[in-house]
Amino acid sequence: MSKPDQFKPNIISNPDGTYTRLLKFPSTEADSTSATNPVLSKDIPVNPKTQTMVRLFLARNVLGSKTKLPLIFYYHGGAFLYFSATTTVFHEFCSNMALELQAIVVSVDYRLAPEHRLPAAYEDAIDALHWIKTTEEEWVRECADFSSCFLMGTSSGGNLAYHAGLLACEVRDHLGPLEIKGLILHHPFFGGSERTGSELKMEHDRILPLRASDGAWKLALPIGADRDHEYCNPTVGDRDGIWAAIRAMDCRVLVLGCYGDPMIERQMGLAKMVEEKGVRTVTHFGDGCHGLEITDPSKAPGLFVHVKNFIY
Repeated sequence: MSKPDQFKPNIISNPDGTYTRLLKFPSTEADSTSATNPVLSKDIPVNPKTQTMVRLFLARNVLGSKTKLPLIFYYHGGAFLYFSATTTVFHEFCSNMALELQAIVVSVDYRLAPEHRLPAAYEDAIDALHWIKTTEEEWVRECADFSSCFLMGTSSGGNLAYHAGLLACEVRDHLGPLEIKGLILHHPFFGGSERTGSELKMEHDRILPLRASDGAWKLALPIGADRDHEYCNPTVGDRDGIWAAIRAMDCRVLVLGCYGDPMIERQMGLAKMVEEKGVRTVTHFGDGCHGLEITDPSKAPGLFVHVKNFIY
């Protein structure tokens, strides 16, 4: 077993080509039968070939209601390397969001790098969109408003929501009756070869130091790609056709960030770029660190207010 280096943050490469993650995180099982939990959850397989699944969250108080609910696809964070839909902090975040927003939350369990480098996670996100339009799962069929769908993610999940949104526009004719109304980018994880002022100022950030984000990109991007690949740097590449499609769909974008995040300047730049493309864009930037509402659940209600205002 090789020793970890600066480009493998807490991940060890094994001689047989597999990887060992040195960090372990608590997970939570889904529970669709609890008589006490205000939010129910269940796991549903999506693609047997890739072994992906989704975890659905539905507030108990809407069961049996005839009112259709917005559909929020959520993509967890973890630099494309860590966590899953079962990780406790993301399970609790999605559970609280389903209750506060009165929405069906579909937490997508996508494949991780370095075993599955990008665009594998993006492909899994599109798989889940195709799955939900045909599934006979009762919560979806009885409660979901397919005309009010949003893609949301935190950190690398925010990156995923952005790219999944662009890809969904390319295949929009095949997604009906699903209508994507907006992208919600919560502290989205982006990068680039040229450093921003906030990255240099917060190089040794306790949550997301520059060395860790560089190492994550080295493991997540296609082999041979640098940080100016379009998966990492949204300002590169020619996507005028896709932006025209997004405008035609009247898809909106919400960008949320914190001034204590090394990537804040990239997030603000992304919002400006999207707005310049003619897409309706809403922003909220406040105090705090990267992933604040995940690491400190007491801050989540404030976030949910902004998300709720965007959705309804």
